[in-house]
Amino acid sequence: MRGGPGEAERRQRWGRLFEELDSNKDGRVDIRELRQGLARLGGGDPDRGAQQGISPEGDTDPDGGLDLEEFILYLQEREQRLLLLFHSLDRNQDGQIDVSEIQQSFRALGISISLEQAEKILHSMDRDGTMTIDWQEWRDHFLLHSLENVEDVLYFWKHSTVLDIGECLTVPDEFSEQEKLTGMWWKQLVAGAVAGAVSRTGTAPLDRLKVFMQVHASKTNRLNILGGLRSMIQEGGVHSLWRGNGINVLKIAPESAIKFMAYEQIKRAIRGQQETLHVQERFVAGSLAGATAQTIIYPMEVLKTRLTLRRTGQYKGLLDCAWQILEREGPRAFYRGYLPNVLGIIPYAGIDLAVYETLKNRWLQQYSHDSADPGILVLLACGTISSTCGQIASYPLALVRTRMQAQASIEGAPQLSMLGLLRHILSQEGVRGLYRGIAPNFMKVIPAVSISYVVYENMKQALGVTSRSSASSPGSPSSTTGLWISRNLSHGILTMRGLDPGTPSTGS
Repeated sequence: MRGGPGEAERRQRWGRLFEELDSNKDGRVDIRELRQGLARLGGGDPDRGAQQGISPEGDTDPDGGLDLEEFILYLQEREQRLLLLFHSLDRNQDGQIDVSEIQQSFRALGISISLEQAEKILHSMDRDGTMTIDWQEWRDHFLLHSLENVEDVLYFWKHSTVLDIGECLTVPDEFSEQEKLTGMWWKQLVAGAVAGAVSRTGTAPLDRLKVFMQVHASKTNRLNILGGLRSMIQEGGVHSLWRGNGINVLKIAPESAIKFMAYEQIKRAIRGQQETLHVQERFVAGSLAGATAQTIIYPMEVLKTRLTLRRTGQYKGLLDCAWQILEREGPRAFYRGYLPNVLGIIPYAGIDLAVYETLKNRWLQQYSHDSADPGILVLLACGTISSTCGQIASYPLALVRTRMQAQASIEGAPQLSMLGLLRHILSQEGVRGLYRGIAPNFMKVIPAVSISYVVYENMKQALGVTSRSSASSPGSPSSTTGLWISRNLSHGILTMRGLDPGTPSTGS
């Protein structure tokens, strides 16, 4: 690494930069001047960079600008974070960042990049043609540049809280330190919960039909989609199609909150001194968090199944249903089907996460030349495909769970264990019997995803959740794949260490 300049020389260099940015020569740099300066210097997204540069943490006078001392303080703290990041990437501590170290760092973040992409990163910052990046090149490139980053990938590719298909077995989303500090995390959870409630209400008839067919369809009665709908409407009228929806919506909030808190604690325990979790570790943490949430709210799952299948007049409401189950079957009834339910988390969450990560990485490698934003259609397609694959793998366990929850309320039904019920279904109906009701389940995926996404976006606007700029303008210095990935990597390491490069002070 080249010898760093002395403090006096650094202050002179920062003073010259301040004078260059202070276009109206009033002794202060405001957001407008910083925006113009970033545009001249090729700092990526000038609006975002300016908002990051002029922040309350770096400005002792809340007047929307920085004087020379405040500006120098901001740059000092910025350089300290950049130096920490440089050492994080310089794995062999030789003072240079090379191609292999770039690839290793991305792998640690759970993102695969090709040798060609890693070389583009180096080309974007390598001024002396050595195909390595030293400290001065790194510092000069990122000191004022907007760090468009891995957080953008996480932001645009979040799917479990956005796309609600009625199942809560997905791995929870990641939130950056900045989102946690600003309170955006809970607003996104609230927006996701509201979106889930609207989506589940809109697709409730298909969900009830699925449960109805899981429990009552067989080889002998040949119950199909139209026959099931006709039977439910004849028994209770059109409004009966929404039976069980109330508790299905009610359980969103506690389950999401418990899963999020458990995920954060488990993630912290697994991570230890690591910078971030690998995909496999996210799967383990997410599965354990899902099992924790399901264990606590599982009685609501049993009540949902019983209320969904109830006959007209059978229960007066939620509390009456709970009381009758407790009185007739005892407290253990509230955990019937718990084992197949928990076991179903593993194939669902594992395959959903694996397919989604595969599709995400493939898109990022082939199409993310200018932006991390895949667009609505790509996002919906990837979320739908991954969730569908997860459902197919876990559906037999879900069917067994539902039958175990319901069998005590069905006259003449055998009271079987999980393995006994599996053997009974296979002997009586074959493998197809394990997939009863999967057709209406598939039918509700696309409308559920579409409704939840639209409601989620509108709720974000209503709650004031800030959006990120998805791309720089074509032809700008940050519009190449190399620059985009380099900025992804830089903020990714900072964020995963609890340091947010968007603010002048650390936020761990």
